[in-house]
This record gives sequence, C-alpha cells and structure tokens, in this order.
Amino acid sequence: MSIVLTNAQIRFLRGMAHDLKAMLQVGGKGITDALAAEVDGALEHHELIKVKVAGEDRDLRDAMIAELAERTGAALVQRIGHTAVLYRPAKEKRHIVLPRA
Repeated sequence: MSIVLTNAQIRFLRGMAHDLKAMLQVGGKGITDALAAEVDGALEHHELIKVKVAGEDRDLRDAMIAELAERTGAALVQRIGHTAVLYRPAKEKRHIVLPRA
C-alpha cells in the first residue's frame, strides 16, 4: 500500500514535523524486523514520526529510508541529512486531518 500525497499535504506535514524530535534511530544493523515493527507501532500511534538513519553513504541511507517506508506502508514526507519524516494515517483513530488540495 503506497500513500500518495499532494504538494499541499506534504507542505502541511512538513510544518507539523518541524518541532518533532526523532523517535527512532536506525543503527549499524540496518532495517531489522524488530525495527520495522517499532516504526509500524509508532506510526499507528503518532501517524507522523522522525527517524534518524546512521551511515556515511548517502545512497545507503536513501535505500534504508525507502525500504523502511515500503515495509511499513508509510509515505516519505521529507529527508534532510540523516533524518527522515514518515507519515501513515492510523487505522483506528486518526489524529491528523490532511488538507484536500
């Protein structure tokens, strides 16, 4: 399941994520099942999270972020340096109401 966001929705989510602290950090082991489960739970509870990704190689970081987003069904809102912002609406109770256009 892939979430498609409009430019207005991305701007809205980037504004909301500005003051967030990184909740999780991807370490040297990369994307493990346990990490994917933690990110999945955090997305279900918060909907919008920041994740720090360790690693010096930019392409490797981008690949890990893409894999994490794909495995959790989240949309990548923004990536700056080592930090990625992920969004996925909660299945039970939504907290974030996205703008229409």
